Amino acid sequence: MTFTDTPVLITGAAGNLGRAVASAFASAGAHLILLDRDVSALVEYDEADHLLRPVDLLDEAAVREAVDGALQRFGAIRVVCNLAGGFAMGTPVHALAAQDWERLLDLNVRTLLNVARAAVAPMIGNGGGRIVNVGAQSASRGLGLMGSYCATKDMVARITESMSAELRDANINVNAVLPSIIDTPENRAAMPDADFGRWVTPQALADVILFLASDAARAIHGALVPVTNRA
Repeated sequence: MTFTDTPVLITGAAGNLGRAVASAFASAGAHLILLDRDVSALVEYDEADHLLRPVDLLDEAAVREAVDGALQRFGAIRVVCNLAGGFAMGTPVHALAAQDWERLLDLNVRTLLNVARAAVAPMIGNGGGRIVNVGAQSASRGLGLMGSYCATKDMVARITESMSAELRDANINVNAVLPSIIDTPENRAAMPDADFGRWVTPQALADVILFLASDAARAIHGALVPVTNRA
């Protein structure tokens, strides 16, 4: 899979998954458009070839400004990877405060929608592209003490399917990955007794995202792809 000179937009680029996906696309020759609240950790990317923008993805105007800057710089955006999101658990639905629901709606849904509102129309105008979202394997059903997370990640799945139905005739493939627990330092610290061998590494998940963004996946529309290590 090569992406030579392909403009690729990645949200949540400074996170564990974002850095793995950015590295994989960069190795495949892409021009990266890296969006995060703080991009100072992404020092390995030369702005002669890539665009780094500190952006609050909940600020719709700021997202549109970043997308417009990328279009001016590279002429098009061919791939969008919506990786920004959040996780929370531990409180039953009846006791979960309104602001806690809103927080996960913001992180998992509104960030995606703001990027879609800014990026999809230019993608249509430039002949199409690929969009890859990140859902969650656990959101295939409601789990105890994870109501807000399961609900918002299920929304990501339904939005992915709807966008795919709306955009496939515009030559835009929209799919999502559904990872199990991602093997990150933060998750290991939070769950030190877990079997890390059952978790998926950011690099392995990045490989699947690259596949869905590639021409090899040109016939895949609206797929929700589970990504795990072992059952």
